[in-house]
Amino acid sequence: METLLIKIYDQTLRDGEQQAGIFFSYKIEQELAHLIAKTGINGVCMMPCVCEEEADMAKTLLSEDLENLLIADTLMNKQSIDFAKDCGIRRIVLFNALSDRLLFLRDSHIRSLEEFKGKTIDDPIPSYIINRIRQNAIDLIVENLRYATTVAGLKVDFAAEDASRADFDFLLQSIRSFSPYIENFILCYTVGILTPEKSYIWVNDLLQSTKGVSFGLHYHNDMGMALENTLQSLMAGATLVSGTFTGIGERAGNVSIEQVLNGLRVRFGIEVNGINYDAIATVTNYIEQLGIRPAAPYSQAAQRHESGIHVNSLFSDPYSYAVFPHAIIEVIFGKWSGASNFQYLFEKQLQKPLPRSQYEKMRSVIKSLANEQERYFTANEVLELWQSGVFE
Repeated sequence: METLLIKIYDQTLRDGEQQAGIFFSYKIEQELAHLIAKTGINGVCMMPCVCEEEADMAKTLLSEDLENLLIADTLMNKQSIDFAKDCGIRRIVLFNALSDRLLFLRDSHIRSLEEFKGKTIDDPIPSYIINRIRQNAIDLIVENLRYATTVAGLKVDFAAEDASRADFDFLLQSIRSFSPYIENFILCYTVGILTPEKSYIWVNDLLQSTKGVSFGLHYHNDMGMALENTLQSLMAGATLVSGTFTGIGERAGNVSIEQVLNGLRVRFGIEVNGINYDAIATVTNYIEQLGIRPAAPYSQAAQRHESGIHVNSLFSDPYSYAVFPHAIIEVIFGKWSGASNFQYLFEKQLQKPLPRSQYEKMRSVIKSLANEQERYFTANEVLELWQSGVFE
């Protein structure tokens, strides 16, 4: 059997737990991390900056001999970079959007201009504005990559959020700009338009157009093609897979690590170097015993959102994280939520706007409650808490 030298980054404890409705207790998260480590994967990803409990968990795992595996998914700012380093983490994945749709939403200077307020990329946006937001993004990312590597002294990978919807030439420009600072450029199929055939061509074209770049894959399963898209991208030359065990994750989930590993083994006669295949079932059985499954592609359950980063974009552009025109977006509340979750509820759904400071206060309270009660909260439950004065 052929051996393939690719890396596997596990996202079960971060992107997996961000699946709407999932909450891993401290004990479960700790046990899962150690079970996952036994499979021989190359990295266990967390997001310690999301709340105090996640930071404590990261420090615990580092003290339990997982320092060579633990990776921090990190926001694109120096404060988050320093926070990861202060936790004791040695490798981070800095992430930032590269599609025009998401870049337009997140460029605070452009969005503050009167002529672009309330607009999305589907409106007539001048080309010079598109070029400006692209350059602003490259400048911001390079600044933080340089800081993370040269000042903080961390090992760094970059995750290109929504890369499959990015302009190809701009994607190439980004790869060339970032490659001096990173070990892996992770292509994210966040919602996007990939099919198996397009996946192979896309990755092959990127490899043909660049030099000395290692490409990773982080593919979601909105259309039920994450596995085949990943396999075809690996056949084209990608060398890293970022996914979750059992395929749990936001919306319809991530590519399933065990399916990728066994798919390569059974279909292509390829084993991934360093993987303990006998340990995989222990992880998947553990998750299944918790009663956790990914939401089915195309289902209403896959339209639920808890991540504050995602809800903030959905507030301004429903196509930012929802690929289907018929989708009915449902926002829930938990430790991954931001102030935008409450803004979405009160302004989009109830048309009862509150001061921004109130949304921030609600976010802090709900994160504490979610961790204390080890659960998430529905919109109706949040309204009951609000009416009873819990957020005061």
